[in-house]
Amino acid sequence: MKQKMETSVRVNGQGNSRQKALADALSSIQRTVLKNTDNILLRIEPKDITVISAKVKTTTERFLFLFLPRKREYFSVVLDVSLDITLLNVKEITFTAE
Repeated sequence: MKQKMETSVRVNGQGNSRQKALADALSSIQRTVLKNTDNILLRIEPKDITVISAKVKTTTERFLFLFLPRKREYFSVVLDVSLDITLLNVKEITFTAE
């Protein structure tokens, strides 16, 4: 019933800071793994993280197109994460009728 599996997923994240972009990418790992399986996940353990791309976009905003300029930064990151997954195989569970 309990199985171990190794897999790799590619996730991306975006945010107003580096931490938010990385946190967004790492929090989407579980959703990505759940899309690919029908089993119940018991544990997802990252083994290795590889940065594919990390970009920052800087824009200057102005009030009334002239006054009070300020710079805004927008971060995006794409990661390849290799995972050790422990899952519970639902198909191996036998149910009895009452």
